[in-house]
Amino acid sequence: MRILLTGATGFIGSALVPELIKAGHQVIGVTRSDAGAGALVAAGAEVHRGTLEDPEGLRDGAAKVEAVIHTAFDHDFSRFVENCEKDRRVIAALGSALAGSDRPLVITSGVGMGSPGHGELAVEDVFNPSHGNPRIASELAGNDLLEAGINVSVVRLPQVHDTVKQGLITPLIEIARQKGVSAYVGEGRNRFSAGHVLDAARLFRLAVEKRQAGARYHAVGEEGVEVRAIAEAIGRGLNVPVVSIALEQAAEHFGWMAMFAPMDLPASSALTQARLGWHPTGPTLIADLDAMRY
Repeated sequence: MRILLTGATGFIGSALVPELIKAGHQVIGVTRSDAGAGALVAAGAEVHRGTLEDPEGLRDGAAKVEAVIHTAFDHDFSRFVENCEKDRRVIAALGSALAGSDRPLVITSGVGMGSPGHGELAVEDVFNPSHGNPRIASELAGNDLLEAGINVSVVRLPQVHDTVKQGLITPLIEIARQKGVSAYVGEGRNRFSAGHVLDAARLFRLAVEKRQAGARYHAVGEEGVEVRAIAEAIGRGLNVPVVSIALEQAAEHFGWMAMFAPMDLPASSALTQARLGWHPTGPTLIADLDAMRY
């Protein structure tokens, strides 16, 4: 298939481009920069110039392909609500280009959208349209398209990692570097689900090939890694003390990350594995944290 890929030069997109090409697909990667265009050409992809701020330009690209995978997202968490709404507009534009066909659109969300409640295991078949996390806007946009007859599926991400980046753990590392301590909240028994970036890339490929309208998949390799264990790995890497922070001190210590630091976000990929024959094989989160160059 000729596949338009947003976020093609990002963390997951950079792993997904070779995954798709190796499987025989033609990739048209979206980028805003000359450097990004050069990287895509070097990887064997074609280039579509575009930005999240110009959904109509992305729509034009989607109109010319057989499938779309949307991995791009603005990760400026100081404008999280605004960026989630921007993602809603982009998804609506991409989907409108596919109307009247069975061409698949795979969008991206977070595994938290599959959680029945705090600390409960997130599962693929849970979809709560009134979820309090602003990121639900992405899945609401996808659901609107689905109701309009467009072939939309969702890949939900945990903390996606390798030895360079680890989702929300990456800012935790920077906070520990600045503060001189690696901290967790309370007993640190709360959990983050995790998945290796190469496993996530393979899942996106399988999802677009499956073309299952309405499907939701979880790119989860580990259902729950205790945040205390994550903090201890960071402490080892930076050679700094590991400390517990009281919940009322979290905002002062973690800044914007205080909203995530105490969350208990375990997630399952059992249904994903059964439905797609996808089985994660990458290193664990702690193994990647221990192997990275701090």
